[in-house]
Amino acid sequence: MKRIFYGLFCSVILLQGCWVHADKKELYNEDFRWTITIPEKFENVDPETWEKMQDRGIDAVERTYGEELINQANTIFVFKSGQLNYMEANYQPFDPETDGDYSESCKMVNEMLYETFKAQMPDARVDTLTTIEKIDGLDFHVLKTKITYPNKMILNALMFSRLFDKKEFSINLIYVNEEKGEQMLDAWKNSKFAR
Repeated sequence: MKRIFYGLFCSVILLQGCWVHADKKELYNEDFRWTITIPEKFENVDPETWEKMQDRGIDAVERTYGEELINQANTIFVFKSGQLNYMEANYQPFDPETDGDYSESCKMVNEMLYETFKAQMPDARVDTLTTIEKIDGLDFHVLKTKITYPNKMILNALMFSRLFDKKEFSINLIYVNEEKGEQMLDAWKNSKFAR
């Protein structure tokens, strides 16, 4: 388990192939020919802050499994609104010839994440659901995680992933505020992939 296919915990900050339209926060990613409009009042997360968050996530997975992780994720963007509402997109290499079946990889990652959440937050209730959903006519593997803390705070984490040739694209929506979660989900579901 030297490698993990999950950008929520393991992204490296690299803003590549992406531009922002100054007025609308419309982003276009050339690699995936993808356009998304970021919700109002969401702001960029600086690379140092995001890297620290990712390091904590990597540490949690490594402590749970006792193995070092190799991170190959490239961050496309990270935006936030408030303290616990984040929208992050990334990609990483994935070659089915060497990395195996993509659907099986998604299942393995989902199980690893569930076990990590359970091990690192033993007092919280962790519920997960996996599905396939269409975004702009394309199928995405989806992991929906709902973490209920003892103080009744609920953290939602939605991970949408898809293989494009030999690149895995993922977008992660993490939120405690339902309204902000809906804004992020609407932005994602209304985004477009040119074909």
